[in-house]
Amino acid sequence: MTENVSKAILITGCSTGIGRATAEHLARRGYEVYASARRVESIADLATTGCKTLALDVCDEASMRAAVDAVQRQAGAVGVLVNNAGYGQDGPIEEVPMGAVRRQFETNVFGLIRLTQLVVPGMRAQRWGRIINVSSMGGKLVFPGGGVYHATKFAVEAISDALRFELRPFGIDVSVIEPGAIRTQFEDTSIGTMSAGGDASPYAAFKRSVEERYRATYRGRTAVGPEIVAKAIEHAVRAKRPRTRYPLTAGARTMLFARRLLPDRGWDALMRTQFKSPKS
Repeated sequence: MTENVSKAILITGCSTGIGRATAEHLARRGYEVYASARRVESIADLATTGCKTLALDVCDEASMRAAVDAVQRQAGAVGVLVNNAGYGQDGPIEEVPMGAVRRQFETNVFGLIRLTQLVVPGMRAQRWGRIINVSSMGGKLVFPGGGVYHATKFAVEAISDALRFELRPFGIDVSVIEPGAIRTQFEDTSIGTMSAGGDASPYAAFKRSVEERYRATYRGRTAVGPEIVAKAIEHAVRAKRPRTRYPLTAGARTMLFARRLLPDRGWDALMRTQFKSPKS
């Protein structure tokens, strides 16, 4: 490790939820935090907590380059990248428009890859860095109606595994955060993407059951605030040997255990107890 190591933290998707909570949590504990969002005015108030704010759209090459360049000019390098920006595109795969599929991958996967590519040279030069990818328990299991979203999170898991091996010789650690139900705007955004077809859709009853299950989960007792994720990210930042994965919430750990235990058709049977099957 070189003498002047930057540990500046760049976080994407800070306008709401996990990103905002993480930026506030880390800044209040004295970390050098660069909070970012597509619309920088949406995070202007984070400056009061000590964050430096940046415009960063993970679907725009020029925006990503400009944000990374800004951190490098001020801090020397991005020491920690928290790839948090993302949302859930839900709905039966037959009904999700291909444009929506592409936007989902552009935001949740391609932006993560490109930002990582942009920051790694600086980390490698100083022989230290942390890449923390916010995935989901949905990167290890699939709930009906969420195939496109889950596909992006499975991709994040695979990318993280490859990066962990490739970057270790350069002093760069890679961790994956795998939250369960977190009380944010994620639920409303996901439900809002399922409107195609209306009552005429052959999946209408199924989609209503998905919506009901989401609301029950994200508003139930097992859902927790985003601060639990912020604390896990802090551990991944400061630990001498950060964990490779941080499964968060008791509900997530239970579901992940069940998925490891059950064969595929057993999992399908469990899902049929939770969601109405589409009918021909």
